[in-house]
Amino acid sequence: MSGQNKNLVPFWERAYQEDDVTAFSEEPNAAVTEFEHLLPKQANVLEAGCGEGQNAIYLAKQGHCVDAFDLSEHGIAKLKRKSETVHAKVNAFTADLTAYQFTQNYDLILCFGTLHFVSKNDWKQFLVNAKAHTNTGGIHIMQIFTDTVPASEDIAPFAVGLAKDEEIKELYADWEVLQFKSYVFEDEHPNVPKHLHASNKIVARRVK
Repeated sequence: MSGQNKNLVPFWERAYQEDDVTAFSEEPNAAVTEFEHLLPKQANVLEAGCGEGQNAIYLAKQGHCVDAFDLSEHGIAKLKRKSETVHAKVNAFTADLTAYQFTQNYDLILCFGTLHFVSKNDWKQFLVNAKAHTNTGGIHIMQIFTDTVPASEDIAPFAVGLAKDEEIKELYADWEVLQFKSYVFEDEHPNVPKHLHASNKIVARRVK
């Protein structure tokens, strides 16, 4: 984050420190459950920006081998507590998306609500690297906020990489796009008033 943001604490950091508060959702993202049938058994999965881990834990409970990282130490600690409670094995660790180094290939790479918190050059480079480390037939599920509506007050100081509408789709021109959605939705979080986000979500498969 830039210097002006160093002293700001996003709402999710507070929620990550409380086990009886959920920052986003207890349930996995709908795209995960919609497309999981395309995965091989015991698929290698990576979630970037996993937060509290609802997607990572769900996929681990389905028998997949899940790596999950987030910049937030509190988020990873909470994920580990939750995964132990439900006996789900997740390799969870803190890491910076802008400096992440891939060490293996994956069958599924997913990232929700995180890419827009790094610069556009950084999230595009991450996707290039992620594509290069995806097995043939592997799936990406990526969601990013766009500038179709202004960033809401709760994330505006941190949303340094908002995409143009359909910009993320351009990066998957060489893959099979299984689903693409451009939408505006109403959202709310603990101690944060209702607000709007504009979002793109893409599900794409590497075909060669």
